[in-house]
Amino acid sequence: MASSMEELKRHYSFTGDDARRLAELRGLAEQHQQQLVDDLYEFIITHPETAAILTRQTSREKMDHFHRLWFISLFSGQYDDLYLANLKRIGHAHVRVELPVNFVNAAMHQVRHFLHHLIHDTFPDRDLRRSYRESVDRILDMNLSVMTSSYRDEEMKKVFVSRRLESELIHLSERFTYGLNLILVLALAGLSVGVVGLFIKDIALIFSGNVEKGILSALGAMLILWMMIELLENEIKNLKGGRFNILVFIGVIIVAMVREILISTLRHDDLSTQAFLALTLLILGIVYYLVSRAQQLNKE
Repeated sequence: MASSMEELKRHYSFTGDDARRLAELRGLAEQHQQQLVDDLYEFIITHPETAAILTRQTSREKMDHFHRLWFISLFSGQYDDLYLANLKRIGHAHVRVELPVNFVNAAMHQVRHFLHHLIHDTFPDRDLRRSYRESVDRILDMNLSVMTSSYRDEEMKKVFVSRRLESELIHLSERFTYGLNLILVLALAGLSVGVVGLFIKDIALIFSGNVEKGILSALGAMLILWMMIELLENEIKNLKGGRFNILVFIGVIIVAMVREILISTLRHDDLSTQAFLALTLLILGIVYYLVSRAQQLNKE
């Protein structure tokens, strides 16, 4: 749920032009507010289960008064955090009297239907009607979003014994996960230093006369070092709030398999072993390509 009215407006692309158009409709809304209130009451009493809830909580006069105030507020032209707070109070009131959320959706549909017909019957220009309808739809959608969020909050209260305990547990879990990621970054950094040492040792083999083994071993160490760099970068991004990238880990497995092939060549393993390693590398390459394509399509 949006924490401010400005954020809610951005979610629904609600602009100053929408506010201006709604303010222009205020006079028309005031002329027909009683008709809307009467229609809403008729809608309520046609549903015995909701009628019993509402009539038990308040009188017809008070109910009409509240509906009238809310309806006219749709066309105030001023939609700030005070307006948002009022919508939240309405939503909590619905939850408090145990009004079903599907009835709130249905009632909002009735209001939308009423306003669409009112705009259609009042304005002959098609483009003007469309612009008014779009602004009306946005403000009604925003109202419905805020009101129904109260029901989601209530459901969360039922799931967790205490909202404070829930918040503390979530915060503790987040910090614990962050700590584990930090430990992992430090461990990867330490291992990277060790790989650098291994690479230097393999380079020394070249100068000691064992050129073939030194080159292949150094190449394997370079691949491991690249793998460590990729893992470190991914974990650092994760610590900064970035998304988990499965491609990095598939790439790490591919690098490890390439190194195993190099080592297998040094050991002069039999042909079946090397063919198995090559086939595994091919399969991993196909998996890497498919995952990469899927991520690219999701971005598009």
